[in-house]
Amino acid sequence: MLCMRARPFLTTSTFSITFSPPKRLPRLTPRTFSVRPTMSSTIEHIVLFKVKSDTDQSKVNTMINNLNGLVSLDQVLHLTSGPVIRTGSSLFSFTHMLHSRYNSKDDLDAYSQHPAHMSVVKESVLPICEDVMAVDWVADQSPNPVALPAGSAIRITFLKLKENLGEEVKNEILGVIKGLKASFGGIEQLTCGENFSPVRAKGFSIASIAVFKGVKELEEADSNEELVKLQKEKIKEYLEGVIVVDYVVPSASSL
Repeated sequence: MLCMRARPFLTTSTFSITFSPPKRLPRLTPRTFSVRPTMSSTIEHIVLFKVKSDTDQSKVNTMINNLNGLVSLDQVLHLTSGPVIRTGSSLFSFTHMLHSRYNSKDDLDAYSQHPAHMSVVKESVLPICEDVMAVDWVADQSPNPVALPAGSAIRITFLKLKENLGEEVKNEILGVIKGLKASFGGIEQLTCGENFSPVRAKGFSIASIAVFKGVKELEEADSNEELVKLQKEKIKEYLEGVIVVDYVVPSASSL
């Protein structure tokens, strides 16, 4: 979540190291859903999509609508899917994302294998996406509330570590991420952890999500350049790559 540089969507990126300027992407009204309250050991599930540039907008809308429809599955605590606001990476340029939460790894597995989920992926996602990646982790603390309020600004960060780093270094990195909430007062939720689903993660092994009350609070955190620099220097030497995605939870009137 720490960044070497970022061009504004919001201002200089707070917790992310980007290796190329972020790209502005067309806005598509996202949708957010949630059902029941969280319990212990919340599972965070993030999927990033890159839609083919020549895709008809109606097909993109169908993909988002069908993904959001998966909230009806019993295992899902919370689900939101839509276009990203900003993405930063030298190798990847994602256009859309899905964030959902579960009570357990078993619930996530049941969701992934559910016929409705598999049908949406086969019929709506794969035909129009040229790249997909997913990262899952056990939240280090239960997010409260599990349903993110409308207008919340979300920052997703994936870290790819250099080879042969030991557990002590991984714990140090996680410790720095956990400390961001105390350092940057605008963060209302922050969870982080080690990815446990490596098949589609492209080698990224540490993930985090930071939730701000809104864009204003994210901008204020980003503007503290000296503190940003101090935090990123703590872990920069361990990193091979970073992906950062910003997303805003829509208001009910925009659905």
